[in-house]
Amino acid sequence: MPTYKFKIETAPSFHSFSNESGQEFFQFTYAITFTNTGSIPAQLISRHWVITDAKGHAEDVKGLGVIGQQPLLNPGESFQYASGCRLRTSNGTMHGSFFFVAVDGHRFDVPVPLFVLESQGQSAVSRTLH
Repeated sequence: MPTYKFKIETAPSFHSFSNESGQEFFQFTYAITFTNTGSIPAQLISRHWVITDAKGHAEDVKGLGVIGQQPLLNPGESFQYASGCRLRTSNGTMHGSFFFVAVDGHRFDVPVPLFVLESQGQSAVSRTLH
């Protein structure tokens, strides 16, 4: 019986601070690595992120693929991409999911558990999430 499973790794970091017309913005970057730990090839179709700042303001981000790509990953293969987001507070959180379709037609979501975006300490601690 086929298994449909991916390991997700996140590596967030603080990028920069700006003040535009009196409004403060904190720019964060993050690298996401997903590895097909299942037994069947699957293609990334779309992503969904919930990005929340320290004041509780949440932004829903949905779209096809990641950085313009929809990679097909065989068992054991990984794909990494980097992107970013901007908050009005010095810290926040992100969580979401990736939607995949396996070569046998099976559709499934892979959740990305909550990870922290923080400007204090400016350390990018990589966390493995399952």
